[in-house]
Amino acid sequence: MLSVRLDPKTESAVKRLARQGNQTRSAVVREAIAAFDRDRAATAAGQVRPWDVIRHLIGVADSGGNRLSEDTGERFRTLLRQKTGARRAPRTH
Repeated sequence: MLSVRLDPKTESAVKRLARQGNQTRSAVVREAIAAFDRDRAATAAGQVRPWDVIRHLIGVADSGGNRLSEDTGERFRTLLRQKTGARRAPRTH
């Protein structure tokens, strides 16, 4: 058994995460320690990829219903074609 004192902000975060995940506070802390240990081990082994560094940010933004990720590839291809076409168009002086 281990007792840990948390500052009020961290304690609130643990309580909120426990509520949201329908878990006990102890389970949230165990999960956090396991994740911290995995991250440290991966860093020490040189296995950290750029994605791993920003993983906690993926999916946290809300576009307000604008569905920004739909057809992104097609829109990007169209943009590239337009830019390429503009460079290849004959110049008139």
